[in-house]
Amino acid sequence: MPFTRTPTARELRSDIALAAALFVGGILSAALSSIARIYGDQQAEPWTALPYLVAVTAPLAVRRRWPAPVALVVALAYFGAVTLKIPEMYVGNIAVFIGIYTVGAWMNHRRAAFVTRAGIILGMAIWLVVVMYRGALEQAGKADLMAGMLSPYVAVMMLQVLLNALYFGGAYYFGERSWAAAQQRAALEQRTRELERERERSAAQAVALDRVRIARELHDVVAHHVSVMGVQAGAARVVIPTDPAGAAAIVAGIEDAARDAIRDFRHLLDTLRAPGDEEDASSTVGVDDVAALVSASTAAGLPARIQVIGTPVPVPRLTAVNLYRIAQESLTNARRHAGPDAEADVRIRYEQGESGATVELEVVNSGRIVPAVRAGLGLLGMRERAAASGGTIELVPRPSGGFRVRATLPVGETEVAG
Repeated sequence: MPFTRTPTARELRSDIALAAALFVGGILSAALSSIARIYGDQQAEPWTALPYLVAVTAPLAVRRRWPAPVALVVALAYFGAVTLKIPEMYVGNIAVFIGIYTVGAWMNHRRAAFVTRAGIILGMAIWLVVVMYRGALEQAGKADLMAGMLSPYVAVMMLQVLLNALYFGGAYYFGERSWAAAQQRAALEQRTRELERERERSAAQAVALDRVRIARELHDVVAHHVSVMGVQAGAARVVIPTDPAGAAAIVAGIEDAARDAIRDFRHLLDTLRAPGDEEDASSTVGVDDVAALVSASTAAGLPARIQVIGTPVPVPRLTAVNLYRIAQESLTNARRHAGPDAEADVRIRYEQGESGATVELEVVNSGRIVPAVRAGLGLLGMRERAAASGGTIELVPRPSGGFRVRATLPVGETEVAG
């Protein structure tokens, strides 16, 4: 979108004040110029200065609204006043300068702004040449004109040319500089607004990611521990009449599961209370704790085995936590949906490939045939955890019954934050 400059209400009011101030100053200048008789015997009547001052200052009250018409009217009024030798030239000079400056500083159509200023300056140059030529003819009979470059007349004309060049060049230059500064300021303000929107968007995304992470942790903790306690409570209820000692052992397992749930909840609360820029140190689970998960699963009624393949390598904290949670969710789902005779095999495989080391977690369970995979929070959480560590995951039912989860996560130094 091209840059456009629009005056504010305050700037429009200041234009009116400027026009009024120049008009008052012009009356004083005209009075003094009449007394000083700056044009000698050829000077016009003093009263002619009043309409001239109105013509040269009143348009400045709307100079930012219509820069080109104002500049043309002011320039024509000034040329006419000098030609008619109206006794006032100083405020007129200031008004012409302001008019040319305003065209450069405020006119949005830049080609028209250039043409307007070039036309005024060219007209002044032609007018100045005509005045110099007429003056030269009038001075032709005087001896000092023959002195060439050293004559007073030529020196005065050279001074006029220099002053006019500085005058019009300055008006043109400062107008361009004002436009460029306004354009840069607008670009900076636009960039600031974009950065502010980006900051708000990033903050909203960060909040959304935190909510997803919290929801994922709550689901994993609650689903796992409540599932274990539910299965064990059901088993205890069944065996209480026939095996009180076994029921007591099961109840003790429920107590242990409750303690683990409270511990995990405390870890989650510590995570929520920790500052956002600090590394989460509350999650202490890792790859080695998967073995405890397998034992807990066996105790809860789902026989499970674990196998480690390859040479273990250090696993980054985030990857280790995500791998543990994926194994936890996989065993919880198997315990809930696979049926009473299901079993599970957990394999952790370390591999070294061309792109770096990886750790693969595979959880395979037997049991009921799964006709279709339903998109639940547990499966979504596993996908998010794999993506958070820059890895991939497969969640597929087995044709013979049961389910297979295979997650492959990189264990290099670079992680994808999630």
